[in-house]
Amino acid sequence: MRADAVRNRERIVTQAVRLFAERGPDVPMCEIADAAGLGVGTLYRHFPDRRSLALDIGLGALRNLADFARATREDSAWAELVTIIRHCATLPLALAKSLAELLPEEEAQAELEQTVDSLLADVVVRAQGEGTLRADIPVAEVQRLLSTIICRPGARPDDYLTVVMLDGLRARPGSG
Repeated sequence: MRADAVRNRERIVTQAVRLFAERGPDVPMCEIADAAGLGVGTLYRHFPDRRSLALDIGLGALRNLADFARATREDSAWAELVTIIRHCATLPLALAKSLAELLPEEEAQAELEQTVDSLLADVVVRAQGEGTLRADIPVAEVQRLLSTIICRPGARPDDYLTVVMLDGLRARPGSG
């Protein structure tokens, strides 16, 4: 793909994420094109319909998360988990989740979700093994809690819900 086409695609996705987050998934495609400073024909050359644009946003967020989780290495599994959660706050995961609920699941999406789930499960198991994450909570439940933290509108690493949930997951010396 030519450099200008790559830039145009990135502009479209950036503006679509912003507009979808502000106004929901029904923003007219022509408004997304206008916000990106492009013609609607350029938008439709990259994304033939709203579904393909939404899928691109969701898959991009999941790919980013998977790549980041694979590359993250800290002194402890707990530190890795917190680093991953902080990174999640930079991704449109709430938007990706809500768009995914509106669209039929694609095979690529299911595979990426499984990859992300496996990567998170690995970090959780290692943190439980090192004694930094409570071992009395099953891995699947920890994953559900983490999904609640990172896949909601306005999620930030320093907001009250995130701080309280992480505090509740953290193992305490002598507690078990």
